[in-house]
Amino acid sequence: MKTNILWLLCGLGLTLFISACSKEKTKPVTTTTSTLGLYEYGADSGKRAFIPVTKIGTQTVNYYSVFDTGSAGMTIDAHGIIPAAMITSSGISFTGDSTTVNGITIKAGQYTLSYGNKTGLTKEYGYLAYAPVTIGDAHGSTSAGRVPVFLYYKVVDVTSGKTETVNHSLDIFGVGPGSSYANSAIVSPLIYFNTDASLISGFKLALLHRSQFSTTGTYVSALLKIGLTTADITSNGFIMHPLTYSSVGGYSANIPSTITYNGQTISANVLFDTGTPLISTIENKLAVNSTGQLPANTQVTVTTNMGFTYTYTTTSTANLTQVENPNVTGDYRTIFGIDFFMDNEYLTDYMHHQIGLKNN
Repeated sequence: MKTNILWLLCGLGLTLFISACSKEKTKPVTTTTSTLGLYEYGADSGKRAFIPVTKIGTQTVNYYSVFDTGSAGMTIDAHGIIPAAMITSSGISFTGDSTTVNGITIKAGQYTLSYGNKTGLTKEYGYLAYAPVTIGDAHGSTSAGRVPVFLYYKVVDVTSGKTETVNHSLDIFGVGPGSSYANSAIVSPLIYFNTDASLISGFKLALLHRSQFSTTGTYVSALLKIGLTTADITSNGFIMHPLTYSSVGGYSANIPSTITYNGQTISANVLFDTGTPLISTIENKLAVNSTGQLPANTQVTVTTNMGFTYTYTTTSTANLTQVENPNVTGDYRTIFGIDFFMDNEYLTDYMHHQIGLKNN
């Protein structure tokens, strides 16, 4: 597998910086495949789950996007998608309220999506677009007729001030339950891949396989089920968590919880985030600045407001966890990264605005 992302730490909040453009309604379409595999990529230095994107608009492509429960919306680099002559250092060049090229409708008005916090921030610059999209590859694929996409033309590491030069280095497949702060039209693309009108809009993520992560990327079948049955939600052992609505960002994936570690228990809003590849972060407003990484053999327990409990022990190579002060980071969410998904199943019900968690 040739991956297009090797470095980012993502799955954090999305922020609006530039004026909004007009919105366009889209309609989900019926597709034929309900279960897809993902590629497990990485090693102890960081792990990712990737979903292949094999067609956008009329363009047949071969890109891998980070499967990210911590953000909402599909982002993809404009390079290789639209003519290179349209892409400049300051934007995508066209006139009017919109343009359609290679089957992709691009709307006027620039946005900036931000990933990270004050200690490390990355920004994507781009446009709201709509396009037919195919996900999956020769192992199995599914298509949707018109999906909202954030088409970016530039990525900047704010901390270093450098512009990323590797195309498609920040392609994200954000499946969170809310919407982008940049534009409420940018939502999980899976909403548009309904497999059957009788199913509940949502997805179920099976356990990621700890042994299958590799530096070449390993295809693991049947990890992602698109479309839910009532039994998925009520009869399979998931503990459901109703989500809170906000006028900005829609339904939040953050779950009220308590965190216990090193003899103390704190309240937290917890995000379970496949897009965090290496180290989980406990935000503790009472922590001293730069508390840093918990030592190996530290036990951490998270208990949600609906009674789901997960306990793990840090090691030198797995379940890495750090403690930070939100007054320093500017981010008050406690984020458990990809290691969580190797021990727990995860479900998002878009229709009823809830997240399901299950020990396994």
